[in-house]
Amino acid sequence: MKKWELSRRTMLRGAGTLLALPVLEAMLPSLARAQAAGTAPKRLVAFYAACGIRMSAWTPAATGAGYALSPILAPLGAYNGLASVKEDTLVVTGLANRLAQPDGPGDHASGTGAFLTAAHPFKTNAANIKNGISMDQAAASVLKPMTRFASLELGINSGGNSGDCDSGYSCAYANNISWASATQPLAKETNPQSVFDRLFGAVDPNQTQAAVAKRKKLKQSVLDSVKDDATALKSKLGTTDKRKIEEFSAGLRELEVRIQSEMPTACQPAARPPGAPDIRAKTTQMLDLVAFAFQCDLTRVATFMLQNAGSNYVYDFLGLTDGHHELSHHGGDANKLAGLQKIGAWEVEQFAYLLRKLKSIPEAGANVLDNSLAFFSSEIEDGDTHSHFNMPILVGGKAGGNFTPGRHVRYANSPSVGNLFVSMLNATGVPTTQFGDSTGALPDVKI
Repeated sequence: MKKWELSRRTMLRGAGTLLALPVLEAMLPSLARAQAAGTAPKRLVAFYAACGIRMSAWTPAATGAGYALSPILAPLGAYNGLASVKEDTLVVTGLANRLAQPDGPGDHASGTGAFLTAAHPFKTNAANIKNGISMDQAAASVLKPMTRFASLELGINSGGNSGDCDSGYSCAYANNISWASATQPLAKETNPQSVFDRLFGAVDPNQTQAAVAKRKKLKQSVLDSVKDDATALKSKLGTTDKRKIEEFSAGLRELEVRIQSEMPTACQPAARPPGAPDIRAKTTQMLDLVAFAFQCDLTRVATFMLQNAGSNYVYDFLGLTDGHHELSHHGGDANKLAGLQKIGAWEVEQFAYLLRKLKSIPEAGANVLDNSLAFFSSEIEDGDTHSHFNMPILVGGKAGGNFTPGRHVRYANSPSVGNLFVSMLNATGVPTTQFGDSTGALPDVKI
């Protein structure tokens, strides 16, 4: 018989609803490179903090697993009843983002544009922007068929893409870290309520029992129709695909049991965020939404910008009266350095919150953090020097055992941050040999 193929988008139709088929040989070669099913999903999240870090209070004195947490990294440890995530975090020093260096002034915008691209943003304040694809979008381009959303781009402050935001550099570079292509920045969502509505817009957590029963009945009708379609399709398939359809049908039966059960599922949304004018509550809500989206496998890629490039936000709740950018030009002033240390520790505290949140979600004998990689850094090393060498970098998680955290690793000769991105992409199932100005994968991320 003449060989026939099924599209990778082939669906089973039931009661007006579409349900995706499992990966079948008849869909090949379009999915020939797809990963085998049955393993926990791997995920990537990038966390951006503005204006650099006070490196003298960031960098641990020792390397290896026995290092002591520095003052700024202290929130990774146990405190106020919170469990330590030091053992879940890799501290990386010595990496450079050379192509982030601007043409003349403009380190904040250029560094932010290159934050996840390891590319050289073209200096312009017009429409002819040019950068590179960002690491998160390189991952999303491969992982997007597996989830409802290809990626989430979240942040605290909005900002347009037009105009000059830093010494001749377009605001597109200053306000975005996620780039779908060299000319396409992806704007971030800055309203937690809008993010919730996007993720769970079709679900009302306050619906009545009658509405719940009606929805369950509709779901059951959908499943009945889908099972009939699956049975009809099975007769046209080869032995291997028939086995997969049988496994698929078994999954439908399990789903049927869950529909009939009154037990709530782990992915029923909580209450809609109430809104958060305060940066602390807003950050918590956004990071909770990232964790929930990962838990429900709505997406496997996310980015979060705590501020925009060169932010001069006043962290008054830390007892500060000067803006962040103003403090970052410290000139060695002890008071400004003390303020920067407070800000840096608070930023790491937010990152640690995300790690603890992901670690609290069990998955496949481990937890979501164990199957993820979370990247933390800034657009520059130090705000006073505007250096793009020895970047402050944390990587949380293990990517299913492909990274070994709990250590401080110091690299000599300033390898590219792109090398780390190559390692991160490979660890999360996105085969990569080169990224930005990388020279290969970064050694020693796993022991």
